[in-house]
Amino acid sequence: MEQSAIDTRTALPARIKTDVCVIGAGSGGLSVAAGAVQMGAKVVLIEGHLMGGDCLNFGCVPSKALIAAGKQAHAMKTGEPYGVSPVMPQVSYAAAKDHVHKVIETIAPVDSQERFEGLGVQVIRAFGKFLSPTEVQAGDTVIEARRFVIATGSSPFVPPIPGLDTVAHFTNETIFDLRDKPDHLLIVGGGPIGMEMAQAHIRLGSKVTVIEGAKALGHDDPELAAIVLDKLRAEGVEIVEDALVESVAGSDGNIDVKTKDGTVYTGSHLLLAMGRKANIDKLDLDKAGVKYDRAIQTDESLKTSNKRIYAIGDVVGRQQFTHVAGYHAGVIIRSMLFGLPAKVREDHIPWATYTDPELAQVGLTEAQAKAKFGGQLEVARFEFAENDRAIAEGKTTGLIKVMVVKGRPVGASIVGAQAGELIAMWSMAIANKMKMSAIAGTVVPYPTLMEVNKRAAGQYFSPKLFENPTVKRVVGFVQRYLP
Repeated sequence: MEQSAIDTRTALPARIKTDVCVIGAGSGGLSVAAGAVQMGAKVVLIEGHLMGGDCLNFGCVPSKALIAAGKQAHAMKTGEPYGVSPVMPQVSYAAAKDHVHKVIETIAPVDSQERFEGLGVQVIRAFGKFLSPTEVQAGDTVIEARRFVIATGSSPFVPPIPGLDTVAHFTNETIFDLRDKPDHLLIVGGGPIGMEMAQAHIRLGSKVTVIEGAKALGHDDPELAAIVLDKLRAEGVEIVEDALVESVAGSDGNIDVKTKDGTVYTGSHLLLAMGRKANIDKLDLDKAGVKYDRAIQTDESLKTSNKRIYAIGDVVGRQQFTHVAGYHAGVIIRSMLFGLPAKVREDHIPWATYTDPELAQVGLTEAQAKAKFGGQLEVARFEFAENDRAIAEGKTTGLIKVMVVKGRPVGASIVGAQAGELIAMWSMAIANKMKMSAIAGTVVPYPTLMEVNKRAAGQYFSPKLFENPTVKRVVGFVQRYLP
């Protein structure tokens, strides 16, 4: 009887009125919910699947954990240049996956229902769908809100390849539950996910073939992407480019992927890494008056065609990165809670591929900058092989290129150790419209890889200082007549 009374008191009402209703408990949705409730708004958070979304459960976190396991195995085989005898690691693929899930479990409390309820957010674990421009239904509850935020993220894109419906295959949502090491992993898609998983698996003892319909890492600077691809090929990854998949066939442990040119690639397991699609199918957006095509359409303030409804993160179909969803959350918080004008930018958004070496980009690539600025563009370059820390650690494979127009960086491309960390300085510079002189004037510890950024800025100024006859005349004059 006592338990029944407790259940009655805590049962959710059939109808809720709130200030903000957030649909989706991934990175963006959680950021909005936490920020809004702590600033005094009433918040309802709806999640029909896992708290933490794709990044925690299927994306950024588990992939980096598996990559870390692969790095440990690779280090055991490559110690000879450091005076450490190489040994063949005894890899337990299942134990590597245990590491992956332990990492997820360690981070999960930060994104948990309990934490957000402790902050004052009302969490409803059900999928949400719009009933009207001002109402959403989640399970048996109808939520009426002054503002809605759609943060439902994205899912793996699985194209209608003939034969795929009869062949067992993995995506990033299922590969981390695989316990038995693939003998030969076939990966369709040579983007960041495909290449990261390729290197992790080759280092953990699988044979790997990547099949890409265009160019592998095709969204990055081709000169820098080639350095990554050469490294992966040297480690044993077979990378096939310009190979459109025509069909798949086979059974467990014996899968054939046929490309348009008639070539057949045979492996034991198949991973599809062919991009992402926005999660909009369950939302009934038409009832809310929200326009969409393959993703939700928004203006520069991330408002949809229904001005009460915002959309953030992957579901808007732009730059689909976890940190972008977090950035979007900050933009709409200013607009929703304080009524301040706020618009999104994309020129300062970095991204990174966590292969070895890492590959990172912010702003325009060299080709994009040339197309936009023509003769105004200057490109500053610096090789990792000239960085003392990189030399000391044997990580000299790498290059930075900074695209500069009228003294300001408009883009930076980095390949090399910790490129994902190094790119942050250029993101800051572009976001705050800083000049190259600000980077050149920054003092960084020695010896660090961060000096790569400073030296790249120095390379920009070197011709202007050391190859300028006017500078030499001024210096000569000063040296002759200065007391």
